[in-house]
Amino acid sequence: MIKFHIPHRKAWTHGSDRTRPSRIVHVTALIAASFSAGAACTPHGETLAGQQFETIEVASEEIHVSYFTSGNPSAQRIIFVHGTPGSAGAWTDYLEDAPKDFEYVAIDRPGFGSSSPDKAIVTLKEQAEAILPLLEERDGKWPILVGHSLGGPIIAKVAVMAPEKVGGLVIVAGSFDPDLEKIHFVQRLGELWPIGQILPDAIRNSNRELIALKPELETLTLELDQITTPTIVLHGTDDNLVPYSNVAFLQPRLKKASNLEVVRLEGRNHFLPWNSKQEIVTAYQRLAATTGANSNHAAIEPGGQTR
Repeated sequence: MIKFHIPHRKAWTHGSDRTRPSRIVHVTALIAASFSAGAACTPHGETLAGQQFETIEVASEEIHVSYFTSGNPSAQRIIFVHGTPGSAGAWTDYLEDAPKDFEYVAIDRPGFGSSSPDKAIVTLKEQAEAILPLLEERDGKWPILVGHSLGGPIIAKVAVMAPEKVGGLVIVAGSFDPDLEKIHFVQRLGELWPIGQILPDAIRNSNRELIALKPELETLTLELDQITTPTIVLHGTDDNLVPYSNVAFLQPRLKKASNLEVVRLEGRNHFLPWNSKQEIVTAYQRLAATTGANSNHAAIEPGGQTR
């Protein structure tokens, strides 16, 4: 049973997505970075979007998914999924600039922001299940999903689980190669009591889902060839948190994705939602212009274009 309610409005107080790295696993100073991130928490203030909570059953527990919306509530949805750590606040600039032909939806993934539970939800399947109720058809078109960093494999999992309800994927600096996921000693240290107890919730949950990520990606790897959804992959060549080599891993495994396209962003780093907004907007606009719910993606042929 799905329930909706509007919570008391308040300013966002989970850390600044504009300044904090969204991938901590690749640096050995995780704990130190965690404390600095917690100290740097500043309110985002009110946005132009309304906040809602949706209650759904995931596995054996209840998950509350907080999300912000803006734009036209009757138009095709663009659903933004943040990385780790992070929150819906990562997409504030997009929400404030929603065109009339889209409804923008930015979620707090379970374990982050205002969503619950407070503990980490480490499986891609459960994270994807939290998005499924938001997949609504509008005027013959299903939502396009935009996922940054860990949000990339999460939206890919959604496309595996509900291919008929996803109009397109925009994978932004996505982490897919399980061989690149290394667990550092300092991450294990962060799990020890009392260190784990004094870390900010977002950092603790991020650490736990990253420790569990390698086997999750190994499972997803076996499913990627099921994806037929039109897909655009954007990745920066100077990404030192999620290396560009993830593209070489991902591209041949999306061989059934219609109109697969890779956008190589020369000299860009991991933080594409902030430094490559126009390229991301262009990607989902192009997908929206060429796909519809009833087309079965037939308007676009499979391929592997790179530009």
